[in-house]
Amino acid sequence: MFSHVVIFWTRPEVADATEQLLAGAEKYLRPIEGVLGFHIGKMSPSERAVVDQSYQVALNLQFPSKEAEHAYQIHPLHIEFVEKVFKPCCQKAVIYDFE
Repeated sequence: MFSHVVIFWTRPEVADATEQLLAGAEKYLRPIEGVLGFHIGKMSPSERAVVDQSYQVALNLQFPSKEAEHAYQIHPLHIEFVEKVFKPCCQKAVIYDFE
């Protein structure tokens, strides 16, 4: 199992950036073959100080292997997502990959 977690900070000047990001991930990323688990959502507010609440959207993908995640990274739909959705809507992303 290989997990790929992406934390997104949207551009404040793009009024509907969060919604565009969610819809774009559904359109471009969910259909990519090799993804075993797909979960994207808005930051969930918490009263706990230890919970980071500075981001707007998180994406959690699971793959059968690191090689499958690599194939996802170079897939044309992923490239299209980066160009058409990520770059216009996001100012920052932090990625956590683990086996």
